[in-house]
Amino acid sequence: YLRFFERARTEYLREVGYCQKNLMEQGAIFVVRSLLIEFKKPAYLDQRIEIRTQILKAGKVSFDFTQEAFNEEGGLLCGGVIKCGCLAIKDFKPKTLPSKLHQGMKSLL
Repeated sequence: YLRFFERARTEYLREVGYCQKNLMEQGAIFVVRSLLIEFKKPAYLDQRIEIRTQILKAGKVSFDFTQEAFNEEGGLLCGGVIKCGCLAIKDFKPKTLPSKLHQGMKSLL
């Protein structure tokens, strides 16, 4: 599920008008700083799943998501809280989020 969660976070941020390439061009990257996940049920081969992503917190440097995976019948497969941060590429120290992205995230709260 973690691979699906990562892709869903990328698409979620794209919805607020931001892509990873733009972030890297500004000398920053996103990292997952902690993850709490609870598995409920397995997904089966060729089963369609839906990932639901919601932002919980949008700070100037860090931001948190809640994400859940559901099967075709709407049953919860797993859910988690993913805490992320923004780092400078050059030294991997905390870096303020670009204001456009920060405002976009806050608009989704």
